[in-house]
Amino acid sequence: MLQEKKKSYKMTPVSSVFFFLSKMPVNMAGCRCRTDCVEKPFSIGYQKFGRFVGKHPWCFFIAPLFLSTVLGSGFYFLEERESNDIEEQFTPTNGPAKLERKFVQENFPLNNSVFSNQRLYTDGVYASFIAVSRSPNIFTDAALQEILSLDKKVRQINITAGHERLTFEGLCARKYNKCIPNKIIDIVNHYGSKIEQTELTFPFFRFGFSHVFLGYSVGGVNVSSTVIKSAKAIRLFYFLKEDGPSMLCSKCKCTLYRQCSDFACFLSQVTHSTSLSRQVEFEANTKDVIPLFSITYVIAIGFSILSCLRFDCVRNKVWVATFGVLSAGLAVLSSFGMMLYIGVPFVMTVANSPFLIMGIGVDDMFILISCWQQTNVHDRVEDRLADTYKEAAISITITTLTDVLAFYIGLMTPFRSVQSFCLYSSTAILFCYFYSITFFGAFLVLNGMRENSNKHWLTCKEVPHDCPVGRSKWYDLCCVGGTYDRHSGTEEVQPMNHFFKKYYGPALTKPWTKVCVIILYAVYLIISIYGCFQIKEGIDLRNLAADDSYVVRYYDDEKAYFSEYGPNIMVVIRGEFSYWDEKHVSDLESCVEDFKNLSFIEKDIFTSWLKSYKYYGYHTNLNLSVENVFKTNLDTFLRFYSDFKQDVNFTNNSIHASRFFIQTVNISTAIDEMNMLNKLRDTAKRCPVPLMVYHPAFIYHDQYAVIVSNTIQNISVTTAVMLFISLLLIPNPLCSLWVTFSIASVIVGVTGFMALWDVNLDTISMIILVVCIGFSVDFSAHISYAFVSNQRPSANEKAVEALFHLGYPIVQGAVSTILGVVVLSASKNYIFRTFFKIMFLVILFGLIHGITFIPVFLTFFDTSTWGSSKLSEDEKRKPEDQTVSKYQANIRIDDQEKQIYDNHTFLPDTFQICPSETCTSVWTITGNSNHTQSGQICMASTIPMFRVDGQTYEVQMYTPRVNAQLTDITNQSLDSSDQNHVMGNSQPLPNENNIPAMNCSNFAGLRKKAIM
Repeated sequence: MLQEKKKSYKMTPVSSVFFFLSKMPVNMAGCRCRTDCVEKPFSIGYQKFGRFVGKHPWCFFIAPLFLSTVLGSGFYFLEERESNDIEEQFTPTNGPAKLERKFVQENFPLNNSVFSNQRLYTDGVYASFIAVSRSPNIFTDAALQEILSLDKKVRQINITAGHERLTFEGLCARKYNKCIPNKIIDIVNHYGSKIEQTELTFPFFRFGFSHVFLGYSVGGVNVSSTVIKSAKAIRLFYFLKEDGPSMLCSKCKCTLYRQCSDFACFLSQVTHSTSLSRQVEFEANTKDVIPLFSITYVIAIGFSILSCLRFDCVRNKVWVATFGVLSAGLAVLSSFGMMLYIGVPFVMTVANSPFLIMGIGVDDMFILISCWQQTNVHDRVEDRLADTYKEAAISITITTLTDVLAFYIGLMTPFRSVQSFCLYSSTAILFCYFYSITFFGAFLVLNGMRENSNKHWLTCKEVPHDCPVGRSKWYDLCCVGGTYDRHSGTEEVQPMNHFFKKYYGPALTKPWTKVCVIILYAVYLIISIYGCFQIKEGIDLRNLAADDSYVVRYYDDEKAYFSEYGPNIMVVIRGEFSYWDEKHVSDLESCVEDFKNLSFIEKDIFTSWLKSYKYYGYHTNLNLSVENVFKTNLDTFLRFYSDFKQDVNFTNNSIHASRFFIQTVNISTAIDEMNMLNKLRDTAKRCPVPLMVYHPAFIYHDQYAVIVSNTIQNISVTTAVMLFISLLLIPNPLCSLWVTFSIASVIVGVTGFMALWDVNLDTISMIILVVCIGFSVDFSAHISYAFVSNQRPSANEKAVEALFHLGYPIVQGAVSTILGVVVLSASKNYIFRTFFKIMFLVILFGLIHGITFIPVFLTFFDTSTWGSSKLSEDEKRKPEDQTVSKYQANIRIDDQEKQIYDNHTFLPDTFQICPSETCTSVWTITGNSNHTQSGQICMASTIPMFRVDGQTYEVQMYTPRVNAQLTDITNQSLDSSDQNHVMGNSQPLPNENNIPAMNCSNFAGLRKKAIM
């Protein structure tokens, strides 16, 4: 006899019939390629593993807790592993500027006795003030007196370091044995109260025997014929020795801040910064994220409980939701602890990872719960978990593989901050996957044991199935439980699933709705492409500090008043060069002119030792075109001009390298910085003389050279890997086309909209764009596969059915992920807000594609029915159709039963198995069983094949007396619950040529009482 496993199914007559029909062979309409060689054994393996976990739940519940405790102790090394150096983490590891700096450092060592900030190969150690006048002009006697008082207080600072007392005079950078002065202060002190009547020229002012450059000291200038009429701001620099105590600048910062705070600046507003401020403020941002993670955990638990809440005190999934979130938390604890044990640096960007992992973990939880609820409540818990794992294995494995591989591919980037983030996140996702199928699966079993005993979810006391007579509705709600779907034996379907089937799906498949969706997608695509052309590259270093940081205010003032003159760039002549040869010098001068002709270069500001040496030779009647004369007199020249001595590497009577300086102007945005760097390097490459350009800021500007290429590389590789995984694990190649479409569409949308949302393409957004691919696969693969694998006859019905099964889980997963990162929107830090913005766009667009765009587009490109036989109009009006309409008027089915009836498909077959004239038709039945041939069964006028008679709920099933295919098992012994069992004959149908002629009137009725 053909029979399902010996399980007990408490079903109504209608559900028993359909249960039998579902076991019949599947009739594949059209040609559908299936590649389940990986998927099928994978599911079977997980089914066996699920049964093993179900038999030993306590082992798999306690072991992850113990493992998390052991690995979590790795947080002891957290402080030791912290690595938040901005240059190390946010600049390319192999950036050309680092090699250029090494060359400059080796050939032009610093001379602490003759300090020159222009010649530093690092940012230096300094403190800086910007005083912005509250009136239109800062060059008033009262405002300048305030600035002089501030300068005096700074120079009187005393700092205690251990038992040693340090002063500014003892630690300042020196030149000619004096602290480096602020020239504007010297000018103000020199002219005193007459400063307002003094004609100060800009940008150069002749002061004594030298020209002082005021471009970095005076800002917001209103000039008339180079004479300053008014100025808005004055900036002061206080440089310290490069080899001074490392903690001095940090202490200096605190002291300077107090000095400025205590100082009564009535006529000007003073902002300040130090060379370490950016680093210190960046490290302080980690404190901002700790309370946010606590809030996220509470939100995740709240949303999970709300999603799993049932108005049934037995089937309630409150504890399941709580332990599902706990499982994700254990994954973060274990993975981070293990990484810290190993010694992986902990960068601040890693602090974003727990928010992402929380969303992914909760998403896996929803998938497992959804599959668990579709199992039969009367099965043993180990069998229920086995069936759960069989159905959920592919889903959670695909999401895990795609996300993990996306992060591992992110390790290819040259940014250490991205590498650390990817390593921590990918490991956490693996642990999340591991704990989902062990710890959380074990708890599902334990909770299932409680439900099997019909015990209350809170008190764990057994409660009745039915409400006693006379009890209130509150008693029924709180103290009665254990309901389930009596048609299928599974837990009751959630209302949201019915929403997608009854309302959303049908509305989405209407013609006018499809037109609106196409228009909406066109608008989305146009805006996205437009935004892609507005994208800005690179991370603004000011964004590494919190929004309310004093450093941000300083950078704002600097950009507002001191952006006219940018960095002073050194142009280095590498290797030996014939400086005395006129032809070679002519080539060099031609290159210098090329630099000066760049739009962002100030032609009149040019510092060159060679130009000064020629001027010196001209006035001393030296023929510098002769090599011997050139080299012999060079030492004398450099002794007189000590600054230039640092610009020439003249050793062993050979010039190994030298440099000159050019001044940039109007460099205020990231685009300006990128264009400056690219054009300077291109100009240097075109020069026949071996040239190299360098400035300490180029270390950070190098990100512009690699950010786009690395993003494209990572996205391309990740897309290829995602397609391979999809083809490998999803048994339908057609899905790969929609996976590709979804990936491309979502990436374009996220890139375009993030640009319109003021998010740059930087190290943070780059890696999230790669992760975007993983989420795109998650949303697109499941919905497209549910569509193409559906047996519904029309594309619209396939779309509705796919949304019915996956619409709500997709929404749950999207909402849980967004809730996992939503608290980051309240962060004061740019990095965390950027993470939220991009993740929000990724999930939002992925969700819209999954439940709107892709279902509609699939209805236009459904190829599964293209190869099916087309019936003529006469064939469509067969007698059985009339029979259907005749008998349908007599069928009375309640809403639930009708819904199940609608979910099964009966397709008319042109082949007649009953040649007798009284047998009107043979019907092809869609099911799963392999025990019959061609899935055909003779039913004599069996439309409908069952009848519900008022209150009796009787099902009439018919079988031929000869070679019966359905057997009455009424006389067989039933279990204590008196459940119905319908069994089929295991004998195959006879061959076509041997089919006996049967008169359909020779059918006997079989009537059985149904248990409701």
